[in-house]
Amino acid sequence: MAQKIVTVYTDDLTGEESSEVQTHTFSLDGVSYEIDLVSDNYDKLFDALAPFIDKGRKTGRVSKAGRGRKVVPADGPSSEEVRAWARENNYEVNERGRVPASIHEAYRSAH
Repeated sequence: MAQKIVTVYTDDLTGEESSEVQTHTFSLDGVSYEIDLVSDNYDKLFDALAPFIDKGRKTGRVSKAGRGRKVVPADGPSSEEVRAWARENNYEVNERGRVPASIHEAYRSAH
């Protein structure tokens, strides 16, 4: 017996099937949402939020790397930048994993 699995992508707003559906995330009042939309409906979402995004302050961006999602400061250095600085300034830092808070603090103090 053979099985065939078919994946159907559906726009959450209209219920229409499309191979062009993509997942988008957004947050409001501390609650994160995901929605699957075709590009036209994503444009509608973005246009509706644009005035608020324009006047709002960035507090971070969501990193999809690793096992889970985490908020990364929008204007802060990346872990790679902090690691490179730490090595140049004789701090011991692992190649992977979390950069210790003490090294982040030393980086901020130096900059």
